[in-house]
Amino acid sequence: MAIDVQQLADGVRTGNRAAISQAITLVESSRADHRAASRELLALLTPVVSSSEAGKAVRVGISGVPGVGKSTFIEALGIWLVGEGHKVGVLAVDPSSIRTGGSVLGDKTRMTELAATPNAYIRPSPSAGTLGGVARATTQAISILEAAGFDVVLIETVGVGQSEVTVAGMVDTFLFLTLARTGDQLQGIKKGILEIADVIAVNKADGDRAVEAKATAKDMAGALRLVYAGTHGWVPPVLTCSALEGTDIDTVWNRVIRHREFLGKKGIAEKRAEQQLDFTWALVRDELDQRLRNNEAVSAVRAEVREAVLAGEMPATTAADKILAAYDNKRDA
Repeated sequence: MAIDVQQLADGVRTGNRAAISQAITLVESSRADHRAASRELLALLTPVVSSSEAGKAVRVGISGVPGVGKSTFIEALGIWLVGEGHKVGVLAVDPSSIRTGGSVLGDKTRMTELAATPNAYIRPSPSAGTLGGVARATTQAISILEAAGFDVVLIETVGVGQSEVTVAGMVDTFLFLTLARTGDQLQGIKKGILEIADVIAVNKADGDRAVEAKATAKDMAGALRLVYAGTHGWVPPVLTCSALEGTDIDTVWNRVIRHREFLGKKGIAEKRAEQQLDFTWALVRDELDQRLRNNEAVSAVRAEVREAVLAGEMPATTAADKILAAYDNKRDA
């Protein structure tokens, strides 16, 4: 059945939850007709996003070490933000979906209270075939949520490594959650994760762990001062909080807002413009990947190339050249 894109766009603008879900499902799809429809939908919604208050939504990426309690933190933050009069959308980026084709469906079950809140919307990550596909779907989902009137969009990255960099390229502020005495204050810097963090929070600063959390925050702040010594840019603040008890969640958010104030309207506009340019090329790469996979000439040599590479009869460079030659010959024909 053909999709009525105009009707869908109207439903998104009015905040209809069914329309929002259908729109995000559409931009997640890899079907050629759905991709065309999603482009039409985004073309209708983009003027709304860029010209209205919806386009000024606060975009925050959230990541953290395993066991840090991201879902508990996001639910506590989301509930607090809703209480402050905000509309909150939560999206998850799960790199495991790249390998399995599945998505993290546990987010809604973990954030039961936030999921039941009328002014909140939680969406599990897309089951995209590549990290680029995940980025494409999530970036477009952000635009849909903003067009629907959500003024805060939280993007959770479930994995580590490249997914954090990908999410950092979608948001205004990147929030990194860590735990007391895990060694992350030094190891994280080596891995580069703290280099993309704008705000750092040591979670689970409750009960007997409160003193240890404050000590960890102090040590990490000292390490960061060394990293950023001699620079005039933003130095990530290191805070403590307890998502379980709901303490100092507002303090963490205030630092997020302070980071936005540091960037200023011009800085945020320039950052988003650069992100859009990067996203443009990500879309090009994703589209070329789709065309390559669906190319008949490539499909004709795929099995032969695969067997030759696995048997050690053909080096990867030659195999790649053969695949590209097949694609170019079909395209030029």
